Amino acid sequence: MKYLTRHAGTTLFILLLATAGPLPQSHAAVETVTDESSGLLSWKAQHPGFSLQFIQLLPDYVRAVYGARGLPKEVVDLMASYCIFGTIIKNESGESLGYRVADWRYITADGQSHPIKTKTQWLQEWQDMGVAFRWSLLPDDQQFAPGDWSQGFTTLPLSPGTTFKLSYQWTQQDKTHEGIFEDLQCAPDTPPDD
Repeated sequence: MKYLTRHAGTTLFILLLATAGPLPQSHAAVETVTDESSGLLSWKAQHPGFSLQFIQLLPDYVRAVYGARGLPKEVVDLMASYCIFGTIIKNESGESLGYRVADWRYITADGQSHPIKTKTQWLQEWQDMGVAFRWSLLPDDQQFAPGDWSQGFTTLPLSPGTTFKLSYQWTQQDKTHEGIFEDLQCAPDTPPDD
């Protein structure tokens, strides 16, 4: 009896953890749009007070962006080898909210979950290559006041045309929310209308 009393709190805590399950999913209206002039896709998840948008970027566009900044060919080719999305995050609520890219995961067709490479990781890799460049990538984490927004590139080591899921989180009023894009797709290697 003494054992049960002493460990009852621990047992209850473990049982609560086991039954808690994953974070509650915040269902979003996800809009997929095809750009009429380029044929490229974008996806926008609209949650109450929070939106997240991913826009396909062609490898040639990525080459042009980094090449125009005078970066070494090695860096330009490395970035163009990634699946890159223009990403826009908006706080459309009346309170502060935040996100951390380190909490986001992409899920490949084999069901495996992978972390997304953060801006800090990219900056270190570029520095190791002798490049001091900070522009273009989505910040690792941010806190937004009402009405604030941010944009930048999100990078994934996937081949052109790959379809995957992306799980994302954000915090609002000290509560963590989670959403998922079910069918994001990397841009094709060449424009869809070619």
